[in-house]
Amino acid sequence: MSLYWRIFLLNGAVLVGAAVLLLGPVTVSTPVLLGEALVLGVGLAAMLVANALLLRVGLAPLQRLSRAMNSADLLRPGSRPAVTGPSEVSTLITTFNTMLDRLEAERAATSARVLSAQEAERQRIARELHDEVGQTLTAVVLQLGRSAEQAPAPLGEDLRQVQETTRVGLDEIRRIARRLRPGVLEELGLHSALRALAGEFTSPGLTVADHSGPTLPAFDHETELVLYRVAQEAVTNAARHSGADRVELHLDPLPGGGAVLLVRDDGKGIGEVAEGAGIRGMRERALLIGASLTIAPARGGGTDVRLEVPEPAAGGPR
Repeated sequence: MSLYWRIFLLNGAVLVGAAVLLLGPVTVSTPVLLGEALVLGVGLAAMLVANALLLRVGLAPLQRLSRAMNSADLLRPGSRPAVTGPSEVSTLITTFNTMLDRLEAERAATSARVLSAQEAERQRIARELHDEVGQTLTAVVLQLGRSAEQAPAPLGEDLRQVQETTRVGLDEIRRIARRLRPGVLEELGLHSALRALAGEFTSPGLTVADHSGPTLPAFDHETELVLYRVAQEAVTNAARHSGADRVELHLDPLPGGGAVLLVRDDGKGIGEVAEGAGIRGMRERALLIGASLTIAPARGGGTDVRLEVPEPAAGGPR
């Protein structure tokens, strides 16, 4: 039983007891006249209704606080219950809001450290794949080619097939290394990185088109990396899970400053599927730069992933 009903029934029991006492021969006629009983009944009902309304108003802040506690999500910050009600209730709501502020700040700081370590680990793995595994497989491909030329015809054909399989594996390792460490982002900028990303995922069954605007604010490297990683994750999800035939990448400036990244596919949509690690990772990255991420059904089917990035502190078109 909720606190509201417990207090209401307790007060109601007291009021009913008081009304019963008033029915004694000292205060009313004996036997009780119909008019007196009607007056007592109406008075009792009025007191119960007034008591219920007062309790409802008094406990409403607690109900709002309870809903806020149930819906609080550190990956969607900013929502706070209004500080209202009696002093005890308002103090409780203020304490809860302060706790949320501290948790969101700690979550943002922790996410920044984790994502920074993740990027460093990705770069290390990419270097090892390129420098160690890549060079070793390149040597294997060359050796297989020389062996195929010197071997008898049937064996030479087998060796050339092994050489081609190894070359395909080498290309795949290089592709993985590029996805782990987007060198084009560091060397040529965000626009070129998005175009390369679109080309990387384009295949006979899927077309990824880049429609980025020509000018953007001058974002720092961290913001550009967040934009690239969110686009990469959104395109990867569309290619793997949506069954889409076409994915569009849009990166355009906002009228009031900042920029918006939109990744739209024509697949089956996100539906009621729970958010996985990929989407949570996108939300954590968005929090690092103060951006807002929304994932919603697209017009005509499919899914829209929209990342709105605030205006940088300083910069110009690029």
